[in-house]
Amino acid sequence: MTVKLEDRPIETLRQETIDQLIYNYSHGVISNEAFERRLDKAMASQQHQELADLVSDLQLQTDSQFTQQKEQKFNPRYSSSSSEESDNIVTIFASTIRSGMWQVPKTINILNVFGSAKIDFTDAVFSTQTITLKVKCIFGSDKIYVPENVNVVSKTFSIFGSSENNAPSIADRQAPTIIIEGFVLFGEVQVSIKRTIKEKFVAFANELKTMFNS
Repeated sequence: MTVKLEDRPIETLRQETIDQLIYNYSHGVISNEAFERRLDKAMASQQHQELADLVSDLQLQTDSQFTQQKEQKFNPRYSSSSSEESDNIVTIFASTIRSGMWQVPKTINILNVFGSAKIDFTDAVFSTQTITLKVKCIFGSDKIYVPENVNVVSKTFSIFGSSENNAPSIADRQAPTIIIEGFVLFGEVQVSIKRTIKEKFVAFANELKTMFNS
């Protein structure tokens, strides 16, 4: 027995709609303009029928290969090998950047005095579910970038400084959780998303389109 459209979970229907839009765009069925216009509507809509109508004229359906590629792209990267227990990042009157596909230790100690530190978890590889950042930021700037599929808990306190956590922290319970502890003195600690989920959808669709057209 088929479940009525209006009785289906809307977030499940939304994800299926977005997947079908990405798949048809990557195969050249719809233009870039049409894809982004429909994607915006799919992400904002709260109506079951409106979501269904966005793909009613698209015949191509996603397959297992698409599902596998999407999981690899959007799920957090985990490594079976154990990582270092801790790592120290010391920035004094200098700057440091940690980014790319780096292995995340269980604990990261960040000492920043009159410096600039950027820690980017966007493409990082996790080997443990809970990561602790112990921050000491004095007259410095710590910028921490996270993907949307990672939870962030900030426990820092500020003295004549600022601490901002702009990450949504709505990822699955099985997703990595980054706990930020420590203090900020005459400085700033800022947590933000490097790429929005829409930007990730568009980038993924363009990667598939390039692959299918090569």
